[in-house]
Amino acid sequence: MLYEQIKKANIQAMKDKDNVARSFYSVLLNKIMLENIKKREKGAEVDDSDIANILQKTVKELDEEKENYQKVGNSEEVANITRQIELAKSYLPKQLSEQEIKNIILSLEDKSIPSVMKHFKANYNGKCDMKQVQEVLKSL
Repeated sequence: MLYEQIKKANIQAMKDKDNVARSFYSVLLNKIMLENIKKREKGAEVDDSDIANILQKTVKELDEEKENYQKVGNSEEVANITRQIELAKSYLPKQLSEQEIKNIILSLEDKSIPSVMKHFKANYNGKCDMKQVQEVLKSL
């Protein structure tokens, strides 16, 4: 499971005294634990697709943070955040391309927005950005 891989990487970062990776894994593990608490209240467990969603959100947050540091000219923090983004992306599954999303939408019988979004959430959760799905759907 993805969670176990992240825990092992966190331990390895501690052993290597890699502060950038260590801080990233700590934040990521905390986010996963919070999601796990929410899921347990509903009687479920966190699975790899939930972790992939957390990773996608984390990458978006890090991108925004990186842009802010670039604006103020802090190149050291930009380098650290770039490394954290690379670490996060290494755990993400291969994302669907725009053309693959388009082909999936065209193969569906019901192409209404709620139906398409529900289909992607159920079958491709963590493998595509839902915002990109919405944009492709609107362009059709």
